[in-house]
Amino acid sequence: MSANKDISIGLAGARGYVGRELLVLLEKHPRFRVDHLGSRQLEGKSLSDLIEGGRADIRFEALRENDMKDRQADAWILALPNGLAAPWVDAINTHAADTVILDLSGDHRFDDNWHYGLPEIDSEAPEGDPKRISNPGCYATAMQLALYPMYGRIKGTPRCFGVSGYSGAGTTPSDKNDPAVLKDNILAYAPVNHLHEREVTRHMDQQVHFMPHVASFFRGLLMTVDMELAKPMTAAEVLTLFRQSYSFEPLVHVQPDTPDMRDVRDQHHAVLGGFAVNEAGDRLVAYAALDNLLKGAATQAVQNLNIAFDLDPMTGIPQNI
Repeated sequence: MSANKDISIGLAGARGYVGRELLVLLEKHPRFRVDHLGSRQLEGKSLSDLIEGGRADIRFEALRENDMKDRQADAWILALPNGLAAPWVDAINTHAADTVILDLSGDHRFDDNWHYGLPEIDSEAPEGDPKRISNPGCYATAMQLALYPMYGRIKGTPRCFGVSGYSGAGTTPSDKNDPAVLKDNILAYAPVNHLHEREVTRHMDQQVHFMPHVASFFRGLLMTVDMELAKPMTAAEVLTLFRQSYSFEPLVHVQPDTPDMRDVRDQHHAVLGGFAVNEAGDRLVAYAALDNLLKGAATQAVQNLNIAFDLDPMTGIPQNI
């Protein structure tokens, strides 16, 4: 592909919160051009109706998977609810097998034929540019970023306590995204066998226990990870190890203090910090904070698309807002 040629993008399922954040990034990207938008709820509306500065010449369509044969794109992003990706993937494979597919759902995070795209800890990058990419979950991203530097130094099963804003529950009405239910409240759910628990266990080759919660704020995520250490360490040694692990990663900031979730809202990076070690040095608590809609989803999707098209991973991603 020419270094100056626009890269055509199609997005199926653009109505949700992540879809909107992704469209903002794609519209400002120097190489990506959104050519197809699929949303039955937004059918007929233009991109400029949805996001400020969006193009007025492209409109949402009530796309079905069978429409893939008539919609040419260099990449398709599937921003669909869990369980709905398969027929879209089959249609793209049939009509345009060389098209890059990026799945934002959990449908392919356990499929060895798909590349699991968490760029900062991508220890098994595929040969050549990946064409079938599974975007990690928001909670799973936070957990893995907090665990990765300690890989091989952990004894037993880490315990992960996560709290997310209600945007993480999507737009389909439920108690988990109902401001009236969440007012002055916090909801615990799926205390065992959560999708992201299984996702992290698989991709870190490390069993984890995860306890998710949702609170009354809209966006942002804070993860507390409690782990036992195989050999004693000091908090200073842990901080140095984390800084070394992410020294070349612009979207992972490491600090000694506990991250404040308010500082990562509307930001594209994650913050790791607050490393606390007990007196014996055999127990570590670490914190990870990120915006669940950005580094937990849309920003990471742009990173993965950049890599798929052999661009700098940071292309089109603001480092500071």
